Amino acid sequence: MGEFDLIERFFKRPPRHANVGVGDDCAVWTPREGHQLALSADMLVEGRHFLSTVDPVHLGHKSLAVNLSDLAACGATPQAFLLSLSLPRVDEVWLSSFTQGLFDLADAHACELIGGDTTQGPLNIAITVMGDVPHGQVILRRNAQVDDDVYVSGFLGDARLALEAFRGAISLHESVFSAARQRLECPDPRVALGQALRGVATAMADISDGLVGDLGHILQSSHVGAEIDVSCASRLMATNALWHCPDDLAFTCVLSGGDDYELVFTAPPSKAREVQLAAEMTGTRVTRIGRITAERGLILRDANGLAVTRALFSFDHFA
Repeated sequence: MGEFDLIERFFKRPPRHANVGVGDDCAVWTPREGHQLALSADMLVEGRHFLSTVDPVHLGHKSLAVNLSDLAACGATPQAFLLSLSLPRVDEVWLSSFTQGLFDLADAHACELIGGDTTQGPLNIAITVMGDVPHGQVILRRNAQVDDDVYVSGFLGDARLALEAFRGAISLHESVFSAARQRLECPDPRVALGQALRGVATAMADISDGLVGDLGHILQSSHVGAEIDVSCASRLMATNALWHCPDDLAFTCVLSGGDDYELVFTAPPSKAREVQLAAEMTGTRVTRIGRITAERGLILRDANGLAVTRALFSFDHFA
């Protein structure tokens, strides 16, 4: 099967909203009136971002999910995406499963594939996603204000727990491992919550590289600091196994594990009720974990208010 036959069979679909979709030199898409464009790109490399044993259905899902999570962090609505795919060989069974996971999530968010590229080489998946947001309502990292509350959506730590199990660093019961692996390989992007927080959140980021690191991006961009109650970390644990892990591992998973694809955001105390309404409206758990301070840096405090010293790092592809 040649490159163009591959595209025709597995990736070409009639355009729904785009003016021109897959099959021409360029895609053409007209944004909605009164909206700004939001664009993001992510690359997934075998051995770096996913294991060779991953179910291709899950890989197709995650490939798009990590991009939709970036749109969620800006409060944007997904519209379309481009896919560049490098494959060692044409495996029709693998491609059928990969596109199933990819298009199931794309259809769930009305986000259509409108173009891209394919080539032969090491397995590498690069997606550029496009969305829009009402003019002036985009949520950025740079607008956190002193005394804002800091919130996290959902639960943290399961993805890193699964990774530690893959590495052989910890042994998990099969059912626990299966649940944690699901969170690692099939994250649920918080698109609806991101949209519901427009006009409520002052700053937001998705948690891809770990809570400490991604909150750190907000603090750096906003030129502020934060105090985080580490006792809240226990309320962010979904998997019982984390409760039974050594404390250092449990806190590493929750605070700097990465691959959670939840949202960390800030909002003024006066908006606390609106935050709760956004959570209820979208069926998403939201936990307040701290507050923004004028003094730069991130301070972790225990239940007694004492500073906690922990070596926590954000994921870095080149570290």
